Order: sequence, then structure tokens, then C-alpha cells
Amino acid sequence: MAMIATTLSEITGARLDRINNRTAKIGVIGLGYVGLPLSLLMSESGFTVTGFDIDERKVDQLQRGESYIYRIPHTEIVRAREQGFAATSDYAQLSEQDAIIICVPTPLNLHREPDLSFIENTAKAIAPWLAEGQIVVLESTTYPGTTEELLIPILESGNRMGLVARRADTQPDAKTFQVAFSPEREDPGNDSIARRDIPKVVGGVEPLATEMAAGVYGAIFNRTVPVSSTRAAEMTKLLENIYRCVNIALVNELKMLCLKMGIDIWEVINAAATKPFGYHPFYPGPGLGGHCIPIDPFYLSWKAREWDFHTRFIELAGEVNEAMPEFVVRSVADALNARRIPLCGSRVLVLGVAYKKDIDDLRESPSLTIIETLKQRGAEVFYNDPYFSTVGRGRHYNLNMTCTPLTDLHSYDCVLIVTDHSDYDYHSIVRDSKLVVDSRNATRGIKSDKIVHC
Repeated sequence: MAMIATTLSEITGARLDRINNRTAKIGVIGLGYVGLPLSLLMSESGFTVTGFDIDERKVDQLQRGESYIYRIPHTEIVRAREQGFAATSDYAQLSEQDAIIICVPTPLNLHREPDLSFIENTAKAIAPWLAEGQIVVLESTTYPGTTEELLIPILESGNRMGLVARRADTQPDAKTFQVAFSPEREDPGNDSIARRDIPKVVGGVEPLATEMAAGVYGAIFNRTVPVSSTRAAEMTKLLENIYRCVNIALVNELKMLCLKMGIDIWEVINAAATKPFGYHPFYPGPGLGGHCIPIDPFYLSWKAREWDFHTRFIELAGEVNEAMPEFVVRSVADALNARRIPLCGSRVLVLGVAYKKDIDDLRESPSLTIIETLKQRGAEVFYNDPYFSTVGRGRHYNLNMTCTPLTDLHSYDCVLIVTDHSDYDYHSIVRDSKLVVDSRNATRGIKSDKIVHC
């Protein structure tokens, strides 16, 4: 056991021992695109893992050894089940865990403000079952201060044993639990970097929490990166995604300028990327999607107001990226008008509804906004996506559409490429279509006057 543990209670010390020798019981709350892969990694590393979710359908599928995430084959679920992994909606089982990891969504509300209801409700569900010496780790992306200002007060006020979060000034005889923040770094569809090779940032309320969190994650990640506080860890995640948001906004703006100037922005980016220092390529598109980049900048800009600080640069990048779906719709209308076809009444086939290529994830997808906008302008809209047979209702959309097969493409006035899935044969799509509007440069290398880039 590390030196820091010499003054710990017997209960806390025993939990730290189990973490360090990988015999600990780990509870993961939220079995989505972050929580389920993490649970499987934990199970593979020898921990006894229990996954918690309020969605009974997910729980039942996992208990049957089935997967509901495309990139996770059912064989991984079966193997984890054989190693002791179980899924449940019974939060009473949290009392048996040594570590509890929270992986729940943190979306925005209709006013573009943080919606922390998932964290709040999860904390309330955890609190009654909290046990002495446990460590609770929040992974959900959020603004600096959430762990200490929101999560801890709920855990302290709702538990039945009078436990308090261990801090630097906590009384030696107090019964405590530990709290840390460790931002998730999932990148769906990225097969070039093994999950174990992605360094894991951890920041505890005090050093013991950092040590315990690093012990949990050190079993499955090749490197852990301790930081001084939960706030530093929370800000780290925001910086990572705001960095991407700002640079994507830059190339999106340059794309729109280059289209007016008759310059191929993709050629320019590829040429610039040959510089071996001081430059990293980012690529334009129809808008941002996913659970982080379209959302995180607004979390920080909202929190900054508390400090009377206006994050002008970040908010401008958000405005540029949010305007891209409308730009795509205008490009479709212009391309149709050039062929004397009005957008109202036209038949448009949208290729791809996932927010990025080769994944089954709809969260914040620009395709959804584009489809809704096209419909509002009077177009008859269809979609095709090999990962989605239907698209129903989400938090901010209600499309109720069924996937259209890629046949008789000539019957559509326009085929719009929004997500550049590898499954598509773009040569055949161009050949069989009247008009192709390409927002992803998926048709690069294909020479045809049917293609309009946007």
C-alpha cells in the first residue's frame, strides 16, 4: 500500500488494497457509449464489474450477452459475463462496490445552458447506498466546479451513514468517502489508437482520492496523469474539446471563403499538413456532432459568466459551427436552382445520419438538423444510413423516418452526402444520381459535373 494510506481507516485501507491488487468491485453507472466500453475494459483487467442503468432494455440485453452498440460485438459481452460482469438497475448493489464511476450524459437544455439533471439524479440514487471508504469518480464532461459544488453536496446530504467527502481538513475520526473527476476520452470509430494507450487524467478532491482513482484506471490504461484538483481535471476535458471546436470553426469559415474564391480547401489543408511543425490539420464539414464538441464550449462560456468573463472567442467558434447545417441547406437550394428545380417540392436523399463516419451514434448529429430544415423548406426528404434502419424521437428531434435503400437514385432531385460512411460506393452514387451535393469531400477524385461541393 502507498505511504499515503498509513493513516487510513481499516475499511478505506482495505479498499485501496483491493484496488491495487485488482480484486476490487467496480460499479459503472450509465452503460452507453462511454460506460459500457469502460466496464468491459475493467472486467478484462480482472475487476469484478457491475454496470448500472435505468434503461431496463439495456440491462436485459447485457444479461443475455447481447450488445446494442455496433462497434462492440456480442462476443465481448459474453466474455465479460463469463468473467463476472453483470448489469442491473438495482442501485442497492452500489453498497457492495469499492469504486463507483459515473458515466451519464451532460447535454444542453433548450436555452443552450448546462443540463446537469442526469448527474443530479444519479447522485441522488447513489447517496442512500454510499459506504465508507468508497471512491466515487465522475467522468461526465462538465464545467469546472461541478464535482465539488454539485455532486458532493448531494452525496453528503443523501447518505444514511453521515458520511462526508474526505478533504484536506477532514477530522481524522470522520467516516468518509473519496471523490475524484476523470474525464472520458472516448473517440467512437477510432480504431487506430487502442483504448489502453489513451492517457487517463485523474484529479481528486485530495491526494488519497487521486491515488485511488489512479489505481483504478492504472489497471486498464497504460498511463495515468494526476492533476492537482477536480477543477483542473474538469477544465482539461473542456480545453481538449474547445481546441477542436475552435479549429474546426476556422476551417469551416475558410471553406466558405474558398468556395467563393474557387479554391479547393481540401487541397489547401493537405498541402499545409506537410509542414512538420506548428500545424495540425482539421477538416470542415456540415456541422459538429457527438456528445462533446458541440456542447462543451457552452458549458465553459456559461460558467465563465459567474466570473464576469465573456468567452468571445469560444462563442464565436460555436456560432460558426452551428451555422453549418443552414449553409448546407442553402447549398442544396442553390444547386437545385441552378438546374431550375425549386427546393420546395424537390426529392432529396440524405446519405448518413450518424454524426461521423462508420459509427452508430446520432448524438447532436448535423444530419438531423439538416433533414428538419429541408422539410421545413418544403422538400420531400429521405435518408439512407447502414447503421440506422429507423430514426425516431430524440431529445431535440422527432423524425420518425425509415431508411431508404440505395436504389433508383435517379428518382431523386438531389443526393446529399452528410456522413461519409466507408460502406458507400461513391463512384456508383455519382453515376446513378442526377445531382450530388457533397459536404464531406467524399467524392474526391471523381470527375463529374453532377457534383457540387459545399
